[in-house]
Amino acid sequence: MDAFSGYHPLINFTYFTIVIGLSMFYMHPVFLALSLAGSVSYSVYLKGRKTVKVFLIGMLPVCLLTMVMNPLFSHAGATMLFYMRNGNPVTLESIMYGLASGLMLAGVISWFSVFHEVMTSDKFMYLFGKVVPAFSLLLSMTLRFVPRFTAQIKRVAESQQCIGRNVNNGKLYERAAHGLKILSITTTWALENSVETADSMKSRAYGLRGRTNFSIYRFDRRDGALLAFLLGTTGVLLTCMHLRKLKILYFPVFIMNETTTGAVILYILYGILCMLPLILNILEDIKWRSLRSEI
Repeated sequence: MDAFSGYHPLINFTYFTIVIGLSMFYMHPVFLALSLAGSVSYSVYLKGRKTVKVFLIGMLPVCLLTMVMNPLFSHAGATMLFYMRNGNPVTLESIMYGLASGLMLAGVISWFSVFHEVMTSDKFMYLFGKVVPAFSLLLSMTLRFVPRFTAQIKRVAESQQCIGRNVNNGKLYERAAHGLKILSITTTWALENSVETADSMKSRAYGLRGRTNFSIYRFDRRDGALLAFLLGTTGVLLTCMHLRKLKILYFPVFIMNETTTGAVILYILYGILCMLPLILNILEDIKWRSLRSEI
């Protein structure tokens, strides 16, 4: 069980909004590295060791490719390292910006992967069902579309294999035809399912004024304390950023704030924020083991 997922949906949504927003709009190298470490660590806790393989095969090459490709197209910066054969300069600033862009992209993708695991469709319906019912229903259906479509296409492929019409049967053009047939069947299922879902929600008076909603979520003191911590931590970080306690400049010259005591404190604070779900899970595991030892 994931302890962080057991908190109120408002807490989950607020947390992911904060960490994804800071990762996307504040490209400080230390913050980006902490964000990526926090998202990958939480993903490993949720999904197991297979996340490490996905990171090494998928996200890590993206970081390196962005770092290499950016100097090939962007030649801005004052610190010249060397010239390529075609005469274009390679600058330190373009390499650092490419590395930061790669870290940002990998971190955001990793955060969205755990976001999909924690923020289920029922949580979205609970948060936005009354405010924007049409949008919340559409977003809920979109989030669960990919896993459901993947599971359905596997079932269709297995059933087609029983009659010798799988993508592994026959010649090349026959395999392509079988693949298109499987995709056509699954697409038809997806369209029919979306229409049935819309009709079902309409028959239940979804989105109409005065309609009551059943909820299994309750905002308690634990949620209030965590929300206060999230808002307070975010407020401190944004205030320090506004006061230039932490600064980063990539062009025309790469400049980063000095590693002062205040900067280290802010790094630790942001690291705690990024590692918060993992910390909560570790504390919950320790508590659970302690209770079991007393039995």
